[in-house]
Amino acid sequence: MISEQLKKKQKILSKFFPLITLYSFLFILLFTAHYSLVTAEIKDRVVACVENTAITLSELEELYAESLKITPGITKEEILNTIINRTLLLREAKKIRLEAPTEDELIKEYIDLKIRPFVSIKEEELLDFYQQHAENFQGKEFDAVREEIENYLTERELNQRLKMYIQQLRETVYIKIQLK
Repeated sequence: MISEQLKKKQKILSKFFPLITLYSFLFILLFTAHYSLVTAEIKDRVVACVENTAITLSELEELYAESLKITPGITKEEILNTIINRTLLLREAKKIRLEAPTEDELIKEYIDLKIRPFVSIKEEELLDFYQQHAENFQGKEFDAVREEIENYLTERELNQRLKMYIQQLRETVYIKIQLK
């Protein structure tokens, strides 16, 4: 009789054993996951958002380190603003479905399409610049340095227009900076 009761108990336990094992496993798994979440540390954080694009501290630190090699006095704020400006230009380029192999080329293509056509340097501006900076041309005639002057003035005007354009873009999108 005892052996029959023992067999019944073993039969009942054998039915529940897989469930007990499963629940034990789930308990251990949940406890481990909870413990790892409680003891986890933050490895990275968002330092800025441009609409729905996040800029992380690690991204900023990496670009800052690279930029310090080229421009020793540059600040993290300047690098962050550069990243924001690039993000805005890339966003606009993608809106009109431009494509290029790299982000730099995509930005250049966008600028060439949207801003460069509005840059125009008049002949009088070229002559005025030549006359005001004649000492820099080491006695060269205007015709010999005309193209160089035109390229310089074109790039200067392009940069001014680009700054204004980026400022307009920054006024129309949500940007949140939380660097500190």
